[in-house]
Amino acid sequence: MSGSNRVSITAGDIEIELEGATIEVNEKLGMMKEEDTWTILLERIRDARTAAIDAAQAAAKGAGLPERGSAFAALLSNCSLTKKPDQVLGAIHYLREVESLDDAPPRVINKLFEDAGFAPPDNLSLYLNRLRERGFLEIPENTEDKNRYAILTAAGREHLNKRSSA
Repeated sequence: MSGSNRVSITAGDIEIELEGATIEVNEKLGMMKEEDTWTILLERIRDARTAAIDAAQAAAKGAGLPERGSAFAALLSNCSLTKKPDQVLGAIHYLREVESLDDAPPRVINKLFEDAGFAPPDNLSLYLNRLRERGFLEIPENTEDKNRYAILTAAGREHLNKRSSA
């Protein structure tokens, strides 16, 4: 294996080819970041990402896939989650497992409730702390003990499973 590195980026008609030792590639990349070409390249990548997301959303709507709010409402209904603490637990589950979010700040959870046509929890922190006390949620280490990183415990998943089979 050689000590050579290669970076190749193509965005539309802009092509960047860098090759050499790590330090050489890093230097060339640093110089390139100071030029307009790098800014244009990043703008094109952002535009392509936005277009891809828009196309995926349009395709999902065209295929009849449920939107976020209706999918969450279906979860609450199918699992008979009528009490607000259970709904909050369901929201954390939905955001973590369905949408694969690692970070769910209160505004995201409240928006999910609103999208589903439900009133958001009045005091979300209180619900999250009570669910933690019951052993249904835990906060991973190195997240500064923030509720926005809460994940369901095995007991939390079991609780949801019991609700859905009740």
